[in-house]
Amino acid sequence: MTDSKLFQPGTTAIRRDVHADRVWTAMPQRVIDDTGHVLTLAYWPGIESMAPTTWITATRTGDDVTRKQGLDDLAAGTWTLGRYRWTGTALLSYFLAGEWFSVHCFQDAATGDPLHWYVNFEKPYTRRPGIGIDTMDLALDLVIAPDLSSHRWKDHAEYAQLRRLGLIDDHLHRQVERARGRAITMLDDRTGPLAAGWPAWAPDPAWPLPTLPVSTNASADEPAADR
Repeated sequence: MTDSKLFQPGTTAIRRDVHADRVWTAMPQRVIDDTGHVLTLAYWPGIESMAPTTWITATRTGDDVTRKQGLDDLAAGTWTLGRYRWTGTALLSYFLAGEWFSVHCFQDAATGDPLHWYVNFEKPYTRRPGIGIDTMDLALDLVIAPDLSSHRWKDHAEYAQLRRLGLIDDHLHRQVERARGRAITMLDDRTGPLAAGWPAWAPDPAWPLPTLPVSTNASADEPAADR
């Protein structure tokens, strides 16, 4: 990959979930590094992103019914986007070219204390020049202790719902199953983003907040980053 296709450190790259050519989420993030194989992004409190209104409501209230309704809306193509501001945690994220998962380290934004590694299963990302990367969350997650000593699987029920709704067909399911094996191997062998252990990092207070455009519709073809 030529340098002209890489995202430059300090710029904004928007990580978008896209389904049926429509934006499901849009998260502006700061580029930390881009080797062409591993894209490293940072996300921290104060950044304003977009997500389905059902997800925003469920996150604020803990209402599981609303969260499940959001997946029904995804299948029907009837979701509505809303803006929300991130709070509480800062995360450094590693997006691996061609891989069916990304790796994130969550830490307490106030204290810098490590919280957990988070492996998010998703479609391999596609680069969108002038925008960022497009992928699609596949619900299943692997949560790992900061010292890599233990792990647990998360969101099996949501994954099963996506299977019932037909959003994860047999082909996608096979890809996820293989990716699960690769993720566990990565953990067992301490490879990939886990190789060096927990990263010592924090957002620089001088960094400007990555931002979305003033207006963003649901079309995946619309540029979505202020430069």
